[in-house]
Amino acid sequence: MIRPQEIGYSDELLADGSVHRRYEDGREEWRHRERSHSDFVRWHDNRNASGTDEILGNRIIKRTLADGTVTYARDIGYGRTLWGRGETVMVNRTSFGGRMGVMLAGLGVAGLAITAAQLPPPSMSPEEEEELRQQQAQSQSSSSGDSGGGGSEDFGDGGTGRSSPGTIH
Repeated sequence: MIRPQEIGYSDELLADGSVHRRYEDGREEWRHRERSHSDFVRWHDNRNASGTDEILGNRIIKRTLADGTVTYARDIGYGRTLWGRGETVMVNRTSFGGRMGVMLAGLGVAGLAITAAQLPPPSMSPEEEEELRQQQAQSQSSSSGDSGGGGSEDFGDGGTGRSSPGTIH
């Protein structure tokens, strides 16, 4: 079992439709979804980092920093996103609600098993990324009639603290 560092965050929806994300480690991000590509979120933070987060599919998130550095994450459910090789898990405190939220908050991430199978890939080829994009597009088109509610709403959620991986759904 992997025991990553847990960093919580909460989101505030702003009047212009963007999101202000506040992390428990003091980092802040301002995020907005691309109108032309709903799986893309552009962000910048209070530590002069910026980039994009993209949902590739199969719960994989690709973070590309302004300098071209790429990091991957995996949405592991219940508002948790696992970054890198499992060293950091971002926890969406905004989404905790009801009985499940009380239970998860009480357990903390340490109480929930994170296995090697949940780790995001360390790297991906352009072909592998494109295959996941195609799967994501098929999944979205087949569920376009539902009422929403599923999935990570802000894609990602930050990451290692270095250049702050984060996401906006």
